Amino acid sequence: MTIWGYARCSTNELKQNIERQIRELKEMGCTDETIFIEWESGSNENRKELNKLLNIIQPFETLVVVSCDRISRSTKQFISIIEFIEKQHIKLIVGRNFVVDCTTDKMDIMTEALLKVISVFSELERKMICARVQSGVDNARAKDIKLGRPKTTYDKILLLFFSYSMI
Repeated sequence: MTIWGYARCSTNELKQNIERQIRELKEMGCTDETIFIEWESGSNENRKELNKLLNIIQPFETLVVVSCDRISRSTKQFISIIEFIEKQHIKLIVGRNFVVDCTTDKMDIMTEALLKVISVFSELERKMICARVQSGVDNARAKDIKLGRPKTTYDKILLLFFSYSMI
């Protein structure tokens, strides 16, 4: 039986390093060929790599993630994925200590409740992060701090280009 892994970061590979997740997934039995990687918001319900993985995984196989919030930051989507896992008789391993084995029987009600509570906290954490970021943006604007990429001109670009090419 194949052990599939899923690793996700919210921003691109230049801003967030996903290597820790990949290393942990390999320690739990995944290989380079069975790990799906993506840089996408966990609240996005249409994630290409996650959808690919859910279409490939077969009944009685295993799905491994380092934490529940890697699967989704949306309670609604997380619950639908958990229902899919149960219906397909898939074993879900979250980190090193939490195993939800639906290959032999239905999920027990306490495990289901715990997963739903975890998903609520994952979504709450995402919303708190967004609120803090927005608060920081509002604070910067109130202080007349210019946000975003600095404006440049063609002359500045040429100057930088030629100064680097002279080195």
